[in-house]
Amino acid sequence: MPRRLLRSGSRWLQRWLYLIHRWIGIATCLLFAIWFISGVVMMYVAFPGLSDAERRGFLPAVDWPAVQLAPDAALRLAGQQDWPRSLRLEMLGAEPVYRIQPYSGAALALSARDGRVITSFNAAEAEAAMQVRFPAARFVETVERDQWSVTARFNPQRPLHVLALNDAADTALYVSAISGEIVLDTTRRERFWNWLGSIPHWLYFTPLRADAPLWRDVVLWLSGSSIVVAVSGIWIGIQRIRLHRRYARGRLSPYRGWMLWHHWAGLVGSVTLLAWIVSGWISMNPNAWFSSRNLPPEALQRYAAAPGLDFPLPLATHAGAHEARFGWLGGRPVLQYLGPQGLLAVSPVPAAEHVLRAARTLLPMARPVLQEMLQAEDAYWYSHHQRRVLPVLRIGFDDPAATWFHIDPRNGDILGSMDATRRGYRWWFNALHSFDFAFLRHYPPTWEIVLWGFSLIGLVASASGVVIGWRRLQRKLSD
Repeated sequence: MPRRLLRSGSRWLQRWLYLIHRWIGIATCLLFAIWFISGVVMMYVAFPGLSDAERRGFLPAVDWPAVQLAPDAALRLAGQQDWPRSLRLEMLGAEPVYRIQPYSGAALALSARDGRVITSFNAAEAEAAMQVRFPAARFVETVERDQWSVTARFNPQRPLHVLALNDAADTALYVSAISGEIVLDTTRRERFWNWLGSIPHWLYFTPLRADAPLWRDVVLWLSGSSIVVAVSGIWIGIQRIRLHRRYARGRLSPYRGWMLWHHWAGLVGSVTLLAWIVSGWISMNPNAWFSSRNLPPEALQRYAAAPGLDFPLPLATHAGAHEARFGWLGGRPVLQYLGPQGLLAVSPVPAAEHVLRAARTLLPMARPVLQEMLQAEDAYWYSHHQRRVLPVLRIGFDDPAATWFHIDPRNGDILGSMDATRRGYRWWFNALHSFDFAFLRHYPPTWEIVLWGFSLIGLVASASGVVIGWRRLQRKLSD
């Protein structure tokens, strides 16, 4: 009797596995095919964003004689009580401005010429400001939100003026109507390829992505359902293989035609397919398994140890600088000059011992247990679409989260932090989803060949599933 029940239960389970794989697979195989194609595109083209270097490249060099206001005076006029998270000087068209980012609250912009607080910036002003650097720039439209500015990080700067530079790349700049700050750029190439890459891959369609909680739930449920399809398909695929009592004419698989393609491609690419789907699901951070990337304001304030609003370093002229940054490092002032290519000069250059002393204050209740100067990229500090700073100081603590910080030794800037969960995320998402393994990354053609190969296998499995599902639906509808 128990044996009969076991056989009956096994048949019942197998039948349900077939039904689940068949009907959920019909609904998801097209999505799989889209994921494989778009994933290959994303190897080469990222979703549009604006790096600091790109932003500086769109700005004129600082007009030093036009700067009539010292940084501490600007902070007082802006009503700041404490030294902010960041303070930088750059040009807004022909006018130098201070951009202030407090530890809490909205960012502020203030004229370095007359101390005027900038609270609005109309389309005509945006066009005139861009024409200082790009004479062919023209205003296109003002948007509250569009396909490229859909995420919530642009909310404090909305609405946005879109300006066309009319250059060879067909660049569009997004300028805040609140502060006049450039917040995003896109090119013709990015706009075209992202419709075949990031947008279908991550379901970045404006109506859906604008509602972040809804978008997150949709991605979680779709990827979760896809995991079920993949696991059931692997089980069925293995069950249908016969190595000993083979099918007619010595065949290992009972299928023919599209079913045969689906069977073999699904088996060959099964592990990779499952890894990609699971890691994509993990990327949404279900149940908040992984910590935030953002550094706590309290840690940054301890690290800076700014004594007040006074800034004792004189603002000197530096030819070629498109930005000046004013900050503190362990109670000492630091003035940086930056151009489109990066850091030009630091005054004064922070001593290594001082950077380490300041770094130890980041987590005052923990002890540093790791300290190394990376001269080359490794498994946790590597480039992907954006080049990483090297050399970089890595310092780790014995706090419960086992936190690491990466610090630029040239100026003391904190470039990022990683606790144990974030290092786990590096393997659960980056490694499994992008194959960011050192032995592949060191040989780019190998990395591309491997990803292309598995993507093609996955595309065959999913495309054959689409054909099989379509034919089955046609038969059901015709009955």
